Amino acid sequence: MIKHLKLSYTQVIALSFLAVILTGTLLLCLPISSRDGVWTPFVDSMFTATTSTCVTGLIVFDTYTHWSLFGQIVIMLLIQVGGLGLMTIMSLFAIVLKKNIGLHERRLLMQSAGSTQIGGMVRLIKRILALTAIFEGFGLIVLATRFVPRLGWAEGLYYSLFHSVSAFCNAGIDIMGQFGQSSFVPNVNDPVVSLTLMFLIVTGGLGFLVWNDLIQCRFRFKKLDLHSKLAVTTTVCLIVFGGLLFYMFEYNYAFAGMNQGTRWLASFFQSVTPRTAGFNTVDQAALSESGSLLTMVLMFIGGSPGSTAGGIKTTTFAVLLIASFSCARNEGSVTVFKRKIDNDTIKQASAIATIYMSAVLIATSAICAIERVTIRQSMFEVISAIGTVGLTMGITPTLCSLSKYILIALMYTGRIGGLSLMVVLAERRVRVPIDKPVEKILIG
Repeated sequence: MIKHLKLSYTQVIALSFLAVILTGTLLLCLPISSRDGVWTPFVDSMFTATTSTCVTGLIVFDTYTHWSLFGQIVIMLLIQVGGLGLMTIMSLFAIVLKKNIGLHERRLLMQSAGSTQIGGMVRLIKRILALTAIFEGFGLIVLATRFVPRLGWAEGLYYSLFHSVSAFCNAGIDIMGQFGQSSFVPNVNDPVVSLTLMFLIVTGGLGFLVWNDLIQCRFRFKKLDLHSKLAVTTTVCLIVFGGLLFYMFEYNYAFAGMNQGTRWLASFFQSVTPRTAGFNTVDQAALSESGSLLTMVLMFIGGSPGSTAGGIKTTTFAVLLIASFSCARNEGSVTVFKRKIDNDTIKQASAIATIYMSAVLIATSAICAIERVTIRQSMFEVISAIGTVGLTMGITPTLCSLSKYILIALMYTGRIGGLSLMVVLAERRVRVPIDKPVEKILIG
C-alpha cells in the first residue's frame, strides 16, 4: 500500500504520528477517560495525547487525579507507540501474522528506526522489540519491590508497569498523584527507585542502533562503529560531568538539607532525567540559576538518534563540538576515533542545531508576550517541549490555549523533527554542475 502512495517516507512517518495523536485525542476527550466522567476539553486532550505520543511529559492535568484507569491505559499505550514508533508496532503484527515485509515497507522501517542500511531490518525490529520487553520487564520487576508492598499485587504491578514504560520511553509521565506527591520527589533518597529509573532512561535514550551494535560486538568498545562510539562516549560524559556540576551548583540550593549520599543520588538523577525523561526527584522551580541553565542545556542536547529520546541528539552535539575544536586549530579535516567525519554530516548537524535554537527563541518570545511569565520559565518550558523532556517549572497548567498549541507544535516537531530534518537534508538532489564565483567574508 505504501508504494502506491505519493508521499515520501518522511511524510508517511510524520502522518503516522499525527494519526496516533488524533486518535488519542478523541479517546481522551470521552467521559470514560476522565475520573469524574465528564468530557475533557479538546485542547487539553490534544495536549495530553501529544505529550504522550511524543514521549514528552508536560501535562495540563495530574495524570492520576484527572484521568480514569481507561484514560491512564490510553496514555500508557500512546507512550509505548510513540516511543517505539508506529511502524515498529505495525511490523510486530506483520511478524506475528507471518506476513512478508516488502522492500518499500523495509525502507520505511529503515527511516523510522533511524538506520542507514536497509539490510537486516526485520532482524533489527525483532531485536528492538525484544530489548524493549527485556528492559521494561526488568523495570517492572524492580519497581514492584517498592509498589507491591505499598499497594498490593494488582495495583502495585500496574504502577510498576506504567512507570517502567514511561521511563524506558523517556516520557516522564507519572501517576504518583495518588500519594499527593509531585513525580518522585519523596523518593529522592531511595536508591532502588532512582537507580532503576535512571537505568531505564539511559537504556531507552542510548538508541536501538547502539544496542544492536553493542550486542553484535559483544560490548567491546573498540569494535563499535563510529556512531556508537560517539553516542556512548557523549552519553557517559554528559552524565558524569552533569552530575558533578549539579552537585556543586545545587549544594546550598535545591539539595540543601540533604545528606551526602542523597545529594550525589539527586545530582546524577538530575543529570540523567533532562535527557529526555521528565521525571524529577527535586523541585525544578527550586533549582539555582546555574542549575536551571545546565538543565536547559542537557534538555536541548537530549538522547541519541534512533532512540526514544528527543533533543538535537548526542551525536549532533559531539560533531559540532569536535568540528569547532578542529576549526579553532585550523585543521584540514574533522577526525575522531581515527575516523574522518564527512562535511555533509557537519552541515546537517549545524542546520539541525540552528533550526532548533531558532524555534526555541521564537517560541520563548511568543509565550513571554502572551503570558505573564519570566523568560527563564518560558524558555525552560519551551526547551522541555521541543526536546521532548517534560520537566517543568509548574507553569504549563496555567497557560492559555494559544500557548498550549505552541507547546503542542514544539512537542510534535521535537519528536519527528530531528529525524525528518536528517532525511530531508540527506536527500540527493540533481544539481546543475555550475560553480559560482568564490568570495570571502569576515567571520568572528
